[in-house]
Amino acid sequence: MTFCLESTIIKPEKNNNINNIVVLFHGYGGDGKDISMLTLNWKRHLPNTVFICPNGHEQCSINPSGYQWFDLSKDDPKYILNESLKAEKKINKFLDEIKEEYKLENNQICLSGFSQGCMMSINVGLTAEKSFSSIVGFSGKIINSEDLKLRKKNNTNVLLLHGDQDDIVSPTHLLEAKDFLLREKVNVETHLIKNCAHHIPIEASSIALNYILKNI
Repeated sequence: MTFCLESTIIKPEKNNNINNIVVLFHGYGGDGKDISMLTLNWKRHLPNTVFICPNGHEQCSINPSGYQWFDLSKDDPKYILNESLKAEKKINKFLDEIKEEYKLENNQICLSGFSQGCMMSINVGLTAEKSFSSIVGFSGKIINSEDLKLRKKNNTNVLLLHGDQDDIVSPTHLLEAKDFLLREKVNVETHLIKNCAHHIPIEASSIALNYILKNI
């Protein structure tokens, strides 16, 4: 089947049955192949999982060889929210397609992402009618807490990881997201990674893998 978002797909080895899906959303200017590097370690511990890493639905405005989930050329919160809502519609269609293809439900799917991909994972994950197995976000934030508060429909377990030296997305957003999620009765776990800038170190990857295994 051809999905509405072009994707890098890493299937289980040895023709193992597929019991779970991990969807990995890349950051601004990246692509599915970039974020799929996380699976090099994860797939050994998740032998019945297919990893699906879609490209954003738009070419990146500052890096035409990469993709974006929403445009960041305007520093306007309302514009950014509206653009992210367009991406949500596309991602929800994509998730419906992969659920149909693999005959799985939300509670068998983990949504994970880096930076802009983390932001989309939180929004898509918590506004769905049914909970996902977990949401795992790296170096992101909540796009608009007032909007999310109004549209939130479930309490999917959330793990958020952030580098304390991040100068792209400030680590203060980790604390803001944690505060919001706790007030909204979401079970959230957070880790601030020491001496880490805007990337995913091995420590964060390992914490994320253990969390996914715990919630699968």
